[in-house]
Amino acid sequence: MNKEMIIVLDFGGQYNQLIARRVRESNVYCEVHPYNMSLEKIKVMNPKGIIFTGGPASVYAEDAPRCEKEIFELGIPVLGICYGAQLMTYLLGGEVSKAPVREYGKTEIEVETTSKLFKDVSENTICWMSHTDYISKPADGFSIIAHSDACPVASLQNVEKNLYAVQFHPEVVHTQEGTKMLRNFLYEVCGCVGDWKMDSFVDESIKALREKIGDKKVLCALSGGVDSSVAAVMISKAVGKQLTCIFVDHGLLRKNEGDEVEEVFTTQFDVNFVRVNAQQRFYDKLAGVTEPEQKRKIIGEEFIRVFEEEAKKIGTVDFLAQGTIYPDVIESGLGKSAVIKSHHNVGGLPEHVDFKEIVEPLRDLFKDEVRKAGLELGIPEKLVFRQPFPGPGLGIRIIGEVTPEKVKIVQDADAIYREEIANAGLDRSIGQYFAALTNMQSVGCMGDERTYDYAIALRAVTTTDFMTAEFAELPWEVIGKVSSRIVNEVKGVNRVLYDCTGKPPATIEFE
Repeated sequence: MNKEMIIVLDFGGQYNQLIARRVRESNVYCEVHPYNMSLEKIKVMNPKGIIFTGGPASVYAEDAPRCEKEIFELGIPVLGICYGAQLMTYLLGGEVSKAPVREYGKTEIEVETTSKLFKDVSENTICWMSHTDYISKPADGFSIIAHSDACPVASLQNVEKNLYAVQFHPEVVHTQEGTKMLRNFLYEVCGCVGDWKMDSFVDESIKALREKIGDKKVLCALSGGVDSSVAAVMISKAVGKQLTCIFVDHGLLRKNEGDEVEEVFTTQFDVNFVRVNAQQRFYDKLAGVTEPEQKRKIIGEEFIRVFEEEAKKIGTVDFLAQGTIYPDVIESGLGKSAVIKSHHNVGGLPEHVDFKEIVEPLRDLFKDEVRKAGLELGIPEKLVFRQPFPGPGLGIRIIGEVTPEKVKIVQDADAIYREEIANAGLDRSIGQYFAALTNMQSVGCMGDERTYDYAIALRAVTTTDFMTAEFAELPWEVIGKVSSRIVNEVKGVNRVLYDCTGKPPATIEFE
């Protein structure tokens, strides 16, 4: 489907997905693969270029992740970033040592603007450094094309072999002209034409789905979230009524969400839509359970049981559709990253549904690309730009036991919060925001009465890749208004807190 491709080899860096997204934003398709991917596989994929990510290791350590040295002889341009730059140097005979000064943060570097990598980049530019090792001696054939006061080798090139290396991170927003540098690598060095466009991806995907599915039946579990909705609409555009969507309302959705999803899928798209109101079933299963991972598993398993029961009524289907997206694929074990939480839609397959094959039309897309695809497909903006929502829903935004009363509290508080964020015009500039119900009760006074009620925690983060995040600095007047409304309008709440923790050390969700 894709004519040109860049491969990102992951050496354990936290920015692996971000590099891939930056490449795709430049209209070039790319995929993230483990650092030890075989040369044979690389040759078969025939990429236009390869990018090495950063990583926490030292290249001279015994257990350091290394690729095969022959990768540099394939005639494919390579860009090494941070650890990737040091590895390139090390494998090709240069020297890497512990830096006399550890550089971390925004640093001004001076670049050789005659290099293809720095075409149209300012001679002095701000970059994001994060390293304890540095390149003390370039490998033969390399020339230095950038330096900072503390870093004599901030960038290197071997023009003859199309090998480039940068000691900083061009993919992060703190590197002011980083996107330009990556574009230069793609277009000036690799000779890409930039044929990765969302409209053509959607058209080609629909065509491929039509060919693959033919006249057979497809079953899709709709969660009401963006991913499963976009996957369902894409398949419906390909095969229409051959698709049946089962929407399990587990009673842990946001306020009015079940009705909104039903309205979109029954009035705007030509699919067989089945809504199952299974709220009480889930509440019964969750009674007395407080541990977050256990809640996730119960909700995930029960979702599958309900889905299976409905699927049995339909009978044999050929395909099961899932809204798996690329970060799910990467996080569920592509690299050496630790599993932080179980992903409900990778590996969590129903055992007793009679289907032959899985179809995952979005498994190559990042979240922002899924939204773009949704708009291309004509899905209403309200649904496309809905806040990211975990599979287990509000079950993990309620600390401690889940009860119908607590669900109502968090639904009402969250609705007020989202409404005020939208009123303030902040809804598109924040990565994710929601209200969670803490398990803390404290004394308050309402009117002349003493209360002993719950505290709601408000969460808002800015993030580009959902792998790392910073808390959003919301205006005090917005927080004040939200707090005042929640305490006055939501029964059972007498205190509102704002969470000022990044990821790490916290997760984005509140479990």
